[in-house]
Amino acid sequence: MTEDLLENIEVTPHEVSERLERGEKFLFVDVREKWEHETSHIEGAVLIPLREIPANLQRLAGAREVVFFCHHGMRSLDAAAWVRSQGIKGARSMSGGIERWTSEVDPGVPRY
Repeated sequence: MTEDLLENIEVTPHEVSERLERGEKFLFVDVREKWEHETSHIEGAVLIPLREIPANLQRLAGAREVVFFCHHGMRSLDAAAWVRSQGIKGARSMSGGIERWTSEVDPGVPRY
C-alpha cells in the first residue's frame, strides 16, 4: 500500500454523526458479520460483511463516498484501503468502529 492510498482514510464517529444529521449522502457500510449486526447496529447503515466486499464492488462504485465501520476499526480500515486500491477514492473507515460510536455518539447502541 502506498501512503497516498491511506491519506485521509479515517473519519471519526463524531464526524460521521454530524454528516448523517445534516443529511449528507454517502453509503454507510457495516463490514461486521451478520450476528454482530443483529447484536448491535447503527441506524441507516447497510450490512456488507468484509468477505462480501469484492462481490459488491459495483454497488460501492456507484456511491460518491463510502464510509465503512466494524467493531473496533480494523476490518473497516482493510475494506477502505482495498476499495481505494480498486479505484474508489471516496472510501473511508470510521475510526474505532461501533465501539467508539457507542462511547462518543450514541450510548444507546449496545456494546458487545
